[in-house]
Amino acid sequence: MPTPLSEKSTLHEIKTRFDDDVERFSNLDTGQTSTIDAPLAMELITQSAFNATQPIDTILDIGCGAGNNTLKLLELAPYAATDLIDLSEPMLEKAKERISAAGGSKIRTFQGDFRTLPLEEESYDVVLAAAVLHHLREDADWESAFRKIYSIIKPGGSIWITDLVVQENDKVYELMWERYGRYLESLGGKAYREKVFAYVDKEDSPRPVTYQLDLLRKVGFSQVEILHKNSVFAAFGAIKGS
Repeated sequence: MPTPLSEKSTLHEIKTRFDDDVERFSNLDTGQTSTIDAPLAMELITQSAFNATQPIDTILDIGCGAGNNTLKLLELAPYAATDLIDLSEPMLEKAKERISAAGGSKIRTFQGDFRTLPLEEESYDVVLAAAVLHHLREDADWESAFRKIYSIIKPGGSIWITDLVVQENDKVYELMWERYGRYLESLGGKAYREKVFAYVDKEDSPRPVTYQLDLLRKVGFSQVEILHKNSVFAAFGAIKGS
């Protein structure tokens, strides 16, 4: 049986795991190898952000990890000021180090949960959220998080997401997770598959792409876009009306 939402990992437990896993998130060429099509997803969300949002003066990266997605976007918008948020201080330190080394000069870091940080309304042209929103739990949690994201984006700005997702139909869900399992086995055998599936079950509570697109519209975004989906991973976004 799947782990009930009430028994999922706490934020502290998630933070602790990521504190010890920085290097796995620090490869700009591959992204996280446990994520199908990670390099393509990074390319699609950053290029879409650049094409859909002009100018890009301010970027917020929620759950920035070691900074891969921000680094990709700064290749296109090198003068943008960047705010980085993560639960893990080691992740933030690595992200700032890598972005500074790549020429970024206007960088601020915030350790904590973006939902409770005092972020200024209508202050960001682009918000990035990669492999982070699947830690949201109940419906009310998802809606309040999406409403906060909407509130901090400037008119005409956008949000771009890559994440673990599930499917609405049970049989399609089984098919997609079996395909993902075979992908993991191709990387590290059955033991690696079981390891990844175990921490997904304990830590994560992903929702379907359809659920998230509907929610993006509900909280106020005027346009939504699906960029890519393969098995249990998707890249998508939304644009705020100007």
